[in-house]
Amino acid sequence: MLGFELVTHKQLYAGDPKDGGEDWKETSGWSLSKSVLVLIVATSLVALMSEFLVGAVEAARAALGLSEVFVGVIVIAVIGNAAEHSTAVMMAMKNKMGLSLGIAVGSSLQIALFVAPVLVFFSYIFGQPMDLEFTVPEVVAVIVAVHLIFQINGDGETNWLEGVQLLSLYLILGILFFYLPERTHEG
Repeated sequence: MLGFELVTHKQLYAGDPKDGGEDWKETSGWSLSKSVLVLIVATSLVALMSEFLVGAVEAARAALGLSEVFVGVIVIAVIGNAAEHSTAVMMAMKNKMGLSLGIAVGSSLQIALFVAPVLVFFSYIFGQPMDLEFTVPEVVAVIVAVHLIFQINGDGETNWLEGVQLLSLYLILGILFFYLPERTHEG
């Protein structure tokens, strides 16, 4: 996906300085070394904050009696993608729906196609094998969510009713995963 956006079809994502108004500003840019340093520092801080988040979520999960599936699918998804959510909402408020949907769907695609398989491979390296075995409700939830996204995104337009449908689906999935019993791990 990054190759498509940054190399082969970068003209689609470049933007137009005439249309950008106040959003478009001429900048001199950072040097390569400064960019790499800022990226390393930001990544380190994100990793540190993630460790704090995991500790806090584990304690809250135990105290509130929430299931691991509910916390992983609902709570971590909301907290972990807060930056993407806020950016998508800001772009939607500026009537840039294509970009807004691209941010929302692209984030999910990155997790599904890159992060999850990499985590499975690394779990074997660290001696705690993880699989991609899902329960029937989890698979049905993914299928319904993908179908609804295609229905809403298909005509290239959106309205408030489609937004309510998406929020309703998320509420229904939240209730489903809240009451979904813990899966027993057989060894």
